[in-house]
Amino acid sequence: MKKLTFLLIAMAAFVFAACASAEKKSSSSDGEAKTLVAYFSAQGHTKALAEKIAAAAGADLFEIVPADPYTEADLDGWNDSARGTRESKDRTTRPQVKSKVENFAQYDTIYLGFPIWWFTAPTIVNTFLEQYNTDGKVIIPFATSGGSEIGETEKDLKVSAPNAVFLPGKVLNNATEQQVKYWIGTVERKGNK
Repeated sequence: MKKLTFLLIAMAAFVFAACASAEKKSSSSDGEAKTLVAYFSAQGHTKALAEKIAAAAGADLFEIVPADPYTEADLDGWNDSARGTRESKDRTTRPQVKSKVENFAQYDTIYLGFPIWWFTAPTIVNTFLEQYNTDGKVIIPFATSGGSEIGETEKDLKVSAPNAVFLPGKVLNNATEQQVKYWIGTVERKGNK
């Protein structure tokens, strides 16, 4: 009787371990949440920040490249006729993006980076968002700026991703790797509430 009980317990343990192993394999191959850092960088500042965020978050990296590149004259914020100024003041403009993220659906969280133009995100960021189904995605804006805060950014981006979950964005000028890691930790804590 003791041998039979021992044998039954051993078999049950074996079956339980086999089931747990099979369940772990299936969830790790297709159930793992993925993170993307997508960014538009006109002069390289946002690119440097995006690379730090991608490294700290273990995320994939994608550059939002304009089909028609911006020149220095386009970026003259003191010139009302400069392309960047006109696009920022007319929120309906949608500059074309050169390429798309492959398999965007696999990403649950998107860190979305850009420079601040006239207290908000450049409209090319709206173009980017409108290319995809962002329903239920968590979007975390981050920015670089010559002096302004994040301003109306969330409101202006929600137009292009109305069913996404936006977490509060932040301007992170010249952030160190340690500061980036700290910020990601605070964002993750806010997102888990």
